[in-house]
Amino acid sequence: MTRVVLSLLALCWGCSSPPPPGVLAPDPPVQVSLSAEPLAHRGYTLLPVATFEVTARVLGVEGYHGQRHGRLAPYDIALGWGLMSDTAVLERLDIAQHDRLYRWSRRDGAPDTPTIIRHSTNIHIVPASSGLGGRVASLRHGDVVTLRGQLVDALAPDGSQWRTSRSRTDAGMGACEILWLEAVETRSVSGR
Repeated sequence: MTRVVLSLLALCWGCSSPPPPGVLAPDPPVQVSLSAEPLAHRGYTLLPVATFEVTARVLGVEGYHGQRHGRLAPYDIALGWGLMSDTAVLERLDIAQHDRLYRWSRRDGAPDTPTIIRHSTNIHIVPASSGLGGRVASLRHGDVVTLRGQLVDALAPDGSQWRTSRSRTDAGMGACEILWLEAVETRSVSGR
């Protein structure tokens, strides 16, 4: 009997449970306008528009390696701060990422749409190094992460432009940030 209990404990050692209710990342992103030299990266010209730092809960990570702009920004991270970092709130939402957008549907008791928009976003990640790309790929739903870098507009080799959002109150196409990611710090949070 003891051997069975120990085996079950060993199997569940890697198990994680949802973080307990409560705000895990209280503060909104910090964004400061800047004027900086363009960056050349993977055939694109990146035009920095602001420094950007956020500590938030990971709501989802999606890879887009084979899609348009996937060479530049291979990952999107959906993030929530304030009430959108609270398990009790997130249990009332269904969240998904698709076609480089972050979407949600609300159940009874969920915050209203403007509140969700002000406390969450989807960020197109342009890793400044392959190591940072690997760190992004290893992020898990529920992690609390700090991202630092620069918001950029991107000029593609074909001359088209991909613009970053500069606001936390926009929604839909064009509402995502494009982040030249220079640093990432992660802490896992669980109910254990």
